[in-house]
Amino acid sequence: MIARALGLPTFRFNAVLGGAIVTLLILAALFGPWLAPHNPLTLNLSARMSGPTSVNLLGADEFGRDMLSRLLYGARTSALIAVSTVAFALVTGVFFGVLAGFLRGYVDRIIMTFNDAFLAFPGLLLALGFMAVFGASRNGIIIALGLAYMPVVVRVVRAAVMSIREREYVEASRVMGNSEFVTMARHVLPNCIAPVTVLATTMFGWIVLSESALSFLGLGVPPPAPSWGNMLSTARPFISQAPHMIVLPGLCIAVTLLGVNMLGDAVRDWLDPKMKV
Repeated sequence: MIARALGLPTFRFNAVLGGAIVTLLILAALFGPWLAPHNPLTLNLSARMSGPTSVNLLGADEFGRDMLSRLLYGARTSALIAVSTVAFALVTGVFFGVLAGFLRGYVDRIIMTFNDAFLAFPGLLLALGFMAVFGASRNGIIIALGLAYMPVVVRVVRAAVMSIREREYVEASRVMGNSEFVTMARHVLPNCIAPVTVLATTMFGWIVLSESALSFLGLGVPPPAPSWGNMLSTARPFISQAPHMIVLPGLCIAVTLLGVNMLGDAVRDWLDPKMKV
């Protein structure tokens, strides 16, 4: 509706606004340590739960730590975990999805039996189970969320490969004497890039939200390291005295999800011209 009011195509509006938000997140993640005005772990009890001032531009938390600095470092944490998790889920999911869709037979049945078992659980619930095994740490979150969202990648890639394997150029590759591995690597895998790219942009938003949820529950990045989720968790008892402590990280999460979803819609429309309106 906003795009129509401005007279812009929906595709272009989503691409510009979503890309701008994601770019800001990336810049905050890359340059957060240099942009932050204070050390996010430095205590200043005289400024605890204070509002915006010339010293603390976005106020301070319950220990007097600068909110702006903690939000910037939290963006770095969320972006690093999201990128690493998406990469882990894509690498493992694409590998098993291509094998299942191309080789079929007993390989497909074995892979999809385990994959369907994982899909039977909600992603966050499955991640909670893995976190109980790996423990609350940054690497534990990456592995847990990567394993939780990998089955979705396997499903998408397998469906794409099952369609691609029937194409003429795949049969021509076999006739030329290429091995199954060469055919998968040269002709099948490159044609799965479009659906995987759309899925990756969508998963980025899912993982930012899931990481925040795990940190909120105390199973994410352990304090005092800042993340948007544990900032929300620690701010709960002080919501009436210092509402900025819970509004600011919540707003960061909401805006990030909005930007990622809009960019994902733009990528989908770009890869599928029939959906451009």
